[in-house]
Amino acid sequence: MQTLILRTWAPLLLWMPVLVSLYILLRGHNEPGGGFIGGLFASAGLLLYATARGVAASRRVLVLHPTVVVGLGIIVAAVSGLPSLVASSQPYLTHLWWMTPLGVDLPIGTTLLFDVGVYLTVVGMSCAIFFGLLSWQADIDGGQSGSGERS
Repeated sequence: MQTLILRTWAPLLLWMPVLVSLYILLRGHNEPGGGFIGGLFASAGLLLYATARGVAASRRVLVLHPTVVVGLGIIVAAVSGLPSLVASSQPYLTHLWWMTPLGVDLPIGTTLLFDVGVYLTVVGMSCAIFFGLLSWQADIDGGQSGSGERS
């Protein structure tokens, strides 16, 4: 459904779920939240935009192809366990924490890196699935438009 109101507001509405998803991602390594639910929120924004403006416009916003985003997410999640092996000779995926040099007590750890990997994987996978479904639906609608029938 591509109404004028949705097409007009979609660029503004895209960034609200994305900003909320970043908050949930950054909050998640200390409290409930994290990469999975943050990725779902970001995907919701991109899918709303794709519904309003089309899949091609939403892919331009995403910049990278969704399968590339999935691959980057898996690589980031896998690499997040390496610092514990290299720096402290502990088992793979053991949490390491550092304090930020910003003058505030804000611990940053390998769990945040893992959450970023999960976030990217969820965004890429859900966008790949739904962009495919929306493209398929557009093909079906385009083929039936000449017959005058709509399902």
